Amino acid sequence: MPSSYPRPHRPNPVRRVVAALTAAVLMAGVLAGCSDDDGPDSTIAAFLAGWRSGDLGAVGLIDPTGNKLASAEVSRAIKELSGELAATPPTLTRRGEPKVQADIATTTVQVEWNLPGQTRWTYDREVRLSRAGDQWQVIWDPKVVHEGLTEGDRLALRRDASTRAGVLDAAGQPIVTPRPVVRVGVQPDGVTDIKKLVKDLDAAFKAIRPALVPAVDLTDLPERVAKADPGAFVEVVSLREEAYRQIKPRIYDLPGTKFTNDKIDLAPTREFARALLGTVDAAQADDLAAHPDRYVVGDLVGHGGLQGRYDERLRGGPGLTVVVERPAEGGKLEPTGTELFRREPQPGQALKTTLDVAVQNAADGALRAEPRRSALVALRISDGAVLGAANGPGPAGENLAFDAQVPPGSTFKMVSTLGFLDRGAVTLDGPVACPKTFTVDGRSFKNSDNFELGSVPFRTDFAKSCNTAFASLAPKLGGDGLAAAGRSLGLEGQWDLGTDAFAGKVSTGGSPAEQAAASFGQGTTLVSPLAMAGATAAVARGRFEQPKLLLDPAPAKPAPPGEQLKPESVAALRAMMREVVTTGTGSALKDVPGEVYGKTGTAEYDDNPAHTHAWFVGWRGDVAFAVFVEKGGASTASAVPIAERFLRALPTS
Repeated sequence: MPSSYPRPHRPNPVRRVVAALTAAVLMAGVLAGCSDDDGPDSTIAAFLAGWRSGDLGAVGLIDPTGNKLASAEVSRAIKELSGELAATPPTLTRRGEPKVQADIATTTVQVEWNLPGQTRWTYDREVRLSRAGDQWQVIWDPKVVHEGLTEGDRLALRRDASTRAGVLDAAGQPIVTPRPVVRVGVQPDGVTDIKKLVKDLDAAFKAIRPALVPAVDLTDLPERVAKADPGAFVEVVSLREEAYRQIKPRIYDLPGTKFTNDKIDLAPTREFARALLGTVDAAQADDLAAHPDRYVVGDLVGHGGLQGRYDERLRGGPGLTVVVERPAEGGKLEPTGTELFRREPQPGQALKTTLDVAVQNAADGALRAEPRRSALVALRISDGAVLGAANGPGPAGENLAFDAQVPPGSTFKMVSTLGFLDRGAVTLDGPVACPKTFTVDGRSFKNSDNFELGSVPFRTDFAKSCNTAFASLAPKLGGDGLAAAGRSLGLEGQWDLGTDAFAGKVSTGGSPAEQAAASFGQGTTLVSPLAMAGATAAVARGRFEQPKLLLDPAPAKPAPPGEQLKPESVAALRAMMREVVTTGTGSALKDVPGEVYGKTGTAEYDDNPAHTHAWFVGWRGDVAFAVFVEKGGASTASAVPIAERFLRALPTS
């Protein structure tokens, strides 16, 4: 009976021997050089592929005298000749067909190196081949890599830093320029007690006002002093002259301290638009790790603010030079003086801003004595230019002036009042009651310090900042009326200033209680100081104009100008904002030179009514501004005094 299973396959021993011999012949052909069947093309292709991969095992190689070369020897030679460029082999492209004369073929190859900074170095080289029998072999010479190379040479890169461009003020002058500093250091052989020295220096640095941000870290000073040469200058910190003078009596005679004078690029003051501008520092470890092809140790890099956002534009492109080096005695590579390629440094391009040095200094000065997180933004009413943007104490780089998202409190009565006036819901002298409390859907609203005014003209409710009067009027705005009024002043717009900015989010719809709260800046409405300064400028101007900060490069998509506000509504609102200063909650400003308009604001930020932010918004002449103090309590005790310091520091013309 035949089996149902297949019989096992028995390979033919003759076939197996023939196959093995065929494979051996083919391998021998690969090792010796490619066949002449297709001319030198396949050998050229194999050589170019092997150059890039570092494996020339499939290519026959000879020197110019015809002696055979080992593929590993040539691969090693190419790598050594490539030097600092070896990690990124070039792109190799044949140009045209090879020229064959008798037993010699020549082909042109384009060599393209990708250098740091997206720089390409391209040149043509000739590759020569020799035919022996039916095999083509590459004639190896260091000049195949570059005509300027000989055996033992190495390619090396030299990098020349570009000139970093500046951030310019509205007058086109650099904000950051060389300014005098004092470098504070320690000479090891003069130190008698390193622990006491660290303690004394730390106390002195912490006494500087305004406080140094970030604080000087002395943690590693003992170790650095211990490792340094006895007479070395171990730098601790560079201080502006004005900061150094504050603590000179405390540190000058400390054993081991040394001081040198220098100039470095700095803004007019340490706090000058600090968060908005950002800083320029030596490349940090995370910079080098994130962009190894862009930065090297010692590069200056922008961090935060405009310096960080526009770092590539400001820094320009470094110069690159490909040079030839050779090993000297001891094996150390030294330059031969031969340059094979050079790209000149490309200087950076400046940023031109709208910042006004006098206004910015006034803004910074107004916040200098404020210990809480705070911000002040000033705009030119006529064109929306940002003249100053200051931030008080807080983490380095934090730009509350532009980025804060906080409730506006009673400054938002400016917005709701515009809505009431547009709808004919109120008039300047029409009576609106201001009771001590007002209840909506079971939620009780009250005034600051529980005051009440009785039935008074609406202008008085506004000047005295009566919450209950506004809560009672809220239904007249309807579900979207407050948001519509806010949008007419630019809030919630798609702003493009060339840097991050929050344009606000206005409460819309919601329950009757939410609408009541939103009418005086509570509820879910959120704004930034910049957004409120923009809205205030719109009232003063009669039309919204997006704040502008950058003139060059100009932002791609700024918000379009708003429609003209109703003249009668704006006139009434301006009159009330003037009365805030002459007879209302901002009366501390009534003797400030010039005609000041404004609105105070106290904004609850959690469920505890005692926890409040402080605000003041207003304008004088062609300058509108907003002041914000986080957890500032009553605006009359924090925001209004800041506004006064700011206005008194500004020129009145």
